[in-house]
Amino acid sequence: MKKAMTVNAPAKINLALHITGRLDNGYHTLKTVMQSISLCDKVTVSLNDSGKINVACSDKSIPVGDGNIAYKAAEAFFRAADVSAETGADIHIEKHIPSQAGLGGGSADGAAVFYALNKLCGEPLTEEKLCEISASVGADVPFCIKCGTVLCEGIGEIMTPLPPLPDCFIVIGKGSEGISTKEAYDKIDSRPEAANCDFNAADFTENLGKAASRCKNVFEKVSRVDDVLKIKGLMLGGGALCSAMSGSGSAVFGIFTDRSEAEDMCALLAQDGYFSAMCMPVKSRAACGL
Repeated sequence: MKKAMTVNAPAKINLALHITGRLDNGYHTLKTVMQSISLCDKVTVSLNDSGKINVACSDKSIPVGDGNIAYKAAEAFFRAADVSAETGADIHIEKHIPSQAGLGGGSADGAAVFYALNKLCGEPLTEEKLCEISASVGADVPFCIKCGTVLCEGIGEIMTPLPPLPDCFIVIGKGSEGISTKEAYDKIDSRPEAANCDFNAADFTENLGKAASRCKNVFEKVSRVDDVLKIKGLMLGGGALCSAMSGSGSAVFGIFTDRSEAEDMCALLAQDGYFSAMCMPVKSRAACGL
């Protein structure tokens, strides 16, 4: 069986993030505006007739066993699509999205696997069904299947499309220190008074200045990573309309209207030893170059 497909797996940023509660199973409920960006992993998926799922990754620090989101995505897809027991998948992930960054790299890879397997198997599942089954794999995976600018609520599975973010330049910066998602939520749970960072989703309109003025992230209240503050300061001092941490961190984004300012900031961050990338907002999965 030689069928294969390579797809881009775009990262996400959280333009705004507020925690609304905690469920009995330990999951937290959120209100967040997610935005796909053009920083992508590349995921190649091929079918095999061994009935096995094999995952390989260019970043050797990433576990590739059955705990990997891409592996879980393939399992969930085969189960839901009711394919033959002999059908398996070979998955290769070319990493460009840094880990422990709040950029949804693992979720993006899982979404790419769902998308590719559905195409390779003749599209037995609708996008709505893919989003439904993917929520059990990871809270951000349904959004990563949809892409664009979306208000996500619940644990991320309740999605309301918003007007696309206007054309702009998004610079990502990250220091060497990462933040585990569990650690970030534990800190929020220990400080319930810090969990309020509510916003009005209606403010995220096609007016870039207004949207940028509403960017905020509850996890910044409990972050103890010095680089977050340093990178935010550099971005705001370098012409960014706004700068905030993404997800549970530790990556920081800045929104720029001027390409040369964004390029200069990207170069400055790299010069100071930070991971840096200049991106564009991605308005749809079709716009990812799939």
